[in-house]
Amino acid sequence: MKLVSRRGIALITSLLCVTTFLPAVARADNPIVQTIYTADPAPLVHNGRVYLYTGHDEDGSTWFTMREWRVWSSADMVNWTDHGSPMSLSTFSWASADAWAGQAIERNGKFYWYVPVRRSNGSQAIGVGVSDSPTGPFRDALGRPLIENAEIDPSVFIDDDGQAYLYYGNPNLWYVRLNADMISYSGSPTRIPLTTAGFGARSGSTSRPTLYEEGPWVYKRNGLYYMVFAAECCSEYIAYSTAPGPTGPWTYRGTIMPRQGGSFTNHAGVIDFNGGSYFFYHNGALPGGGGFTRSVAVERFAYNANGTFPTINMTTVGPPQVGTLNPYVRQEAETIAWASGVETEPSTEGGMNVGWIENGDSIKVKGVNFGTGATSFSARVASATSGGNIELRLGSATGTLVGTCRVPGTGGWQTWTTVSCSLNGAAGTHDLYLRFTGGGGSLFNLNWWQFSGTPGGGGNVLTNGDTEGGATGWSVFGSGTLSSNTAVTHGGTRSLLITGRTGSWNGPGQDVTAKLTNGKSYTTNVWVRTQSGTPSAKATLALTANGSTSYVQLTPAATVNANGWTLLTGTATVSWTGTLSGATFYVETAAGTDNLYVDDVSMQ
Repeated sequence: MKLVSRRGIALITSLLCVTTFLPAVARADNPIVQTIYTADPAPLVHNGRVYLYTGHDEDGSTWFTMREWRVWSSADMVNWTDHGSPMSLSTFSWASADAWAGQAIERNGKFYWYVPVRRSNGSQAIGVGVSDSPTGPFRDALGRPLIENAEIDPSVFIDDDGQAYLYYGNPNLWYVRLNADMISYSGSPTRIPLTTAGFGARSGSTSRPTLYEEGPWVYKRNGLYYMVFAAECCSEYIAYSTAPGPTGPWTYRGTIMPRQGGSFTNHAGVIDFNGGSYFFYHNGALPGGGGFTRSVAVERFAYNANGTFPTINMTTVGPPQVGTLNPYVRQEAETIAWASGVETEPSTEGGMNVGWIENGDSIKVKGVNFGTGATSFSARVASATSGGNIELRLGSATGTLVGTCRVPGTGGWQTWTTVSCSLNGAAGTHDLYLRFTGGGGSLFNLNWWQFSGTPGGGGNVLTNGDTEGGATGWSVFGSGTLSSNTAVTHGGTRSLLITGRTGSWNGPGQDVTAKLTNGKSYTTNVWVRTQSGTPSAKATLALTANGSTSYVQLTPAATVNANGWTLLTGTATVSWTGTLSGATFYVETAAGTDNLYVDDVSMQ
C-alpha cells in the first residue's frame, strides 16, 4: 500500500481533494472503491445511474476522523466513476468536525444532502447541502443547522403523497416532517418509541433494551415501509423493521447481514436499479482496514416472496454487471472496477484524473464490449517527468497485450495532451486492464480514454456518441433546434436536446455515408427521453442509392428505464444496391413533436 502522497505536500494543499494510496494486488471487485477508505454508503438512483454518497475515513485513523464527503456513480454496478469531494466541513462555516454519515435525495430538480456535524461548542447538529447536480458542488442551503442539538445519521425519505421525512438518531430514534422546500420542517422532532416489539430485544443491557443502535435507512416497497438499521453495537450487524406507515408502528423482522467484515460498525443503504435489488454496506476489507478505516461494498439480492429480506453475507465478488461498458465513447480514467496502486485528484480540465501512477500499477475496467474489433486507442495524459507506457491487456494485468501507448513528458502534471496507438486483437467482451510501465517514481496522469475502429471494425460509427462534446458531429434531421443540455442527462455531464420539432420524423442526426459497410449488421444503443414521458422512439437510417431512399429501423426493441429514459437497442443488417449517395442516422418518434433528449448513442 502507498500510505503517503508521492508528489509532495504542496500539491496536496493546492488541490485539496487529493485522494490517497491503496493496494497493488489483484482482487475481486468488492469493496467497490480502492483508492481511499469510504464509509456509510447512501445510494441514489437518478437518470439511469446509481449515485453513491459516502464518508471518507482518513488514512491511519484511530477514531472516526472524517473531514469530507465523496460521490461516485455507476451505470452498471461494477465500474464506478469518482466524482471527488463536492462537500466538506468547510461547506458549513458553523461546523468544526465530524463529517459523518448522511444521505442525499432529489426533489424538483435539486439535490439535498443531509449530514451530521459537530459544532465548535461540542454539540451535534444536522446541516443540509443543496446542488443542481447529483455530483455537486453542494452549498450550505441555510447558513446554519437545519436541526440543532441533534443526534447522528440522518436518513431522508419522500412518501408517495409528497410528504418528506427525516429520520436520525443514536442512541434514540427521531423523525421530523420536512416541508416541501426540503430545508425546513413542521412541528418538533418526534421520538419514535424503541419497543422490543418494534426493534427487537437486546440481551444484557438495561439502558438500551432494544437492538436499534444507529444508521436508519427508510424506504417504501409494495405498500410496506422498511427501516433498515445498524443493530447492537459492538460489533454491529444489520437488522430491519417494517410498518404500515412512515411513522410506525414498527415491527421487528430480524437480521439482514450478520456480524462480519472486520469493522465493528456497519451502515446500510438499499435501492432497486434496472430490475435488481442492491444492498450497500461497509467493512474493513481493504489492506489497513478496520473499524476506523472502512470501505463500501455492495451485494445484489432478491426479496423473499412475502417481502422479507434474505440473509445477505459479505463477498469479495460483488454484484453481476448490468450490461457492458462501451469503449467507443469517452470514458473517464477514474471509472474503475478495481484499482491497484493509483490515486485520483481534481483535474484542471474538470472532474477528476488518475495520478500517482507508478511502474506496475493498473486499472481494471470490467465487461468492456469491443464488438467485432477496435483498431486504435486514445488517451488524455500529462507528465512532469519523462512519462511511461499504457499497456492495454485483456482478462488480467498480465493478460493478452492488444496495444501499447507511449506517454511522453508534457512539462507538467496538469499539462495535457492526447496520445494514440494502434491495436490488434481487441474484439468481443473482456475485462480491460490498463497497466502502466516505465521508470521510477510517478510516471504520468491519465484523464480519459477512448477506443475507435474502422468501418466494420466494431467502433462507434457515430461522432461524439456520448454527447460530452456538445452538439459536435450532430445536426437536425428535418426541422428543430439542437442544443447541448446539462440539466437532464443519462450519463456524464451532457445530453442533446432538440426543440421545435414540427414532425415526428424530426430529430438529432448524423451523416454516416462514408462510414457504412454494405451487408454489415449494426448494433445500436440509444438513450431517449421526452418532456412528457417515455416516447415511442426509434433510431432510423435513411439510405439513398440510385436515386431512391429507403428507411431502416435500427432499434426494433426497446427497454424502458424506470427513471424516464428509454434504451432503444437492437441489431439490423444494412444493405443497398448500386452506389450509396447518402446515409443519415437519426432519432425520431412514432408520433408527436415533443422536445427530445438523446444521450449515449452508439452504432457499431
